[in-house]
Amino acid sequence: MIGHIKGISGPTVSVDLKGLRLYDRVYVGHAMLAGEVIRLEQDGAVVQIYENTKGLGIGEPIKGVGMPLTVKLGPGLLSGMFDGLHRSLEKLREEMGSFISGGREVYGLDHLKKWRFSPLKERGADVKAGEIIGYVEEGPLKHFISSGCDGRISEIIDGEFSINEPIGKFYDGREIPGYNEWPVRMPRPYKRKLPPSEPLITGQRCIDFLFPLARGGTAIFPGGFGTGKTILEQSIAKFADVDIVVYVGCGERGNEMAEMIEEFTTLKDPWTGKRLMERTILVVNTSNMPVAAREASIYTAITMAEYYRDMGYHVLLLADSLSRWAEALREISSSLEEMPGEEGYPTYLASRLSGFFERAGVVETVSGKIGSLSMILSVSPPGGDFTEPVTQACLRIAGAFLMLDTSLAHRRHFPAINWFQSYSLYERSLADYFREKISHEWNDLKQRCREILQREEALREVAEVVGFEGLQDADRLLMVVAEKLRLEFLSQNAYTDDAFSPPEKTLSKIREIVEFHDNAAKRLKEGIPLQEMLKM
Repeated sequence: MIGHIKGISGPTVSVDLKGLRLYDRVYVGHAMLAGEVIRLEQDGAVVQIYENTKGLGIGEPIKGVGMPLTVKLGPGLLSGMFDGLHRSLEKLREEMGSFISGGREVYGLDHLKKWRFSPLKERGADVKAGEIIGYVEEGPLKHFISSGCDGRISEIIDGEFSINEPIGKFYDGREIPGYNEWPVRMPRPYKRKLPPSEPLITGQRCIDFLFPLARGGTAIFPGGFGTGKTILEQSIAKFADVDIVVYVGCGERGNEMAEMIEEFTTLKDPWTGKRLMERTILVVNTSNMPVAAREASIYTAITMAEYYRDMGYHVLLLADSLSRWAEALREISSSLEEMPGEEGYPTYLASRLSGFFERAGVVETVSGKIGSLSMILSVSPPGGDFTEPVTQACLRIAGAFLMLDTSLAHRRHFPAINWFQSYSLYERSLADYFREKISHEWNDLKQRCREILQREEALREVAEVVGFEGLQDADRLLMVVAEKLRLEFLSQNAYTDDAFSPPEKTLSKIREIVEFHDNAAKRLKEGIPLQEMLKM
């Protein structure tokens, strides 16, 4: 199908090509820029271009591909760096240098690399769509390969192959490919969704202890500029107790992503002892890249995350930041002249976010395995205003809300999670797990910790009037203990050995502080002055 350009408005282009379907991929102009159909009209369509439209002219040709934006899923995704269209950034750099130009189609996977395939099915076996038939070793993990359709196997290899070669055949002559393609906007299938029942250990004491996250759950980190969103997400990416991490830099500054990539390529994985990048996938769409590709980047990332979830792995998706994705959506909606909603965002912002969040969860896969996909997403509300539309839309659907407080960040308290405004809806369902697997004291110590912080907050106003020395010894002791909680327990330095705190270490620290409070309170009742006790 060949048509021509009728009009251009930023990243959106009007074309006279008929026969297209919604979300079909197209190639636009003599430069063959990649695009996607986002609106159908009576005599044509509107296309959003994923690349820079500079130099594009009226009347240039447009060609339909006949399929939507898809991701090639197969061996070689782990340790890869891709843009929002699943093009390998390393291959783009090799072909074009440090500055990427448009109109280049680059495969995300290496079609020449040889992989050792180990079959789990034999000749003559009947398989169903989604059933695992073999695996290859990919870094520290087994990369399971499943059948894309029903059939009876007539041939299956046991040895090396490249992903552009079939790994077997069915009796009806159909080939079994070593990879499959999947539309990024379509969730991958599963048998059933299960309720989250296990915690996602992040290594951050404030989160794991006060606001626990669940495997298969969702959480948002809203915070203003300078509150440490990026550093916190990167710390979680390094230390979270998951099999695979998919990190999306959506509209991030290029220097931040460069620092992160450099660190991830050299950092040792605390769980496996190998390089951290061996179980990490990076999707990079920096702020100077085309805005339409930024809108597609989170869908590209979550499709890859679902692919590994379907193998029975625990996957964590981190996106920084969802606000910049929403801004890209707003820019595209504006160029389409759609009716704007609150603050110019499209009226379907909340439904788009809900559909994205719904792709998280613990599932029984088509192959019968249990896998999970968890989401931790940062939000950058303009001016730190949490009443803006993106934060409010996320609040209605996220399972955990971890507010990053500007005042805490100004006091150099990191992570700057406000322990009074944050919450986790998973806390009650995970209480039994922590009590049985970690310690029977866990929930009681959590309650004591919150009581101390709340009582100290009430005393703070009194102390500002009468001074610290004007308080009774019991109240002064409470404020000293609360200060220890903030400085020694809730605060963690991301650049020291304290950056990761397993549950056992977390339990030991909070138990030590609570025992200090109880012993000191007992000594006060015995008549020992507070100053003398603190010196001891």
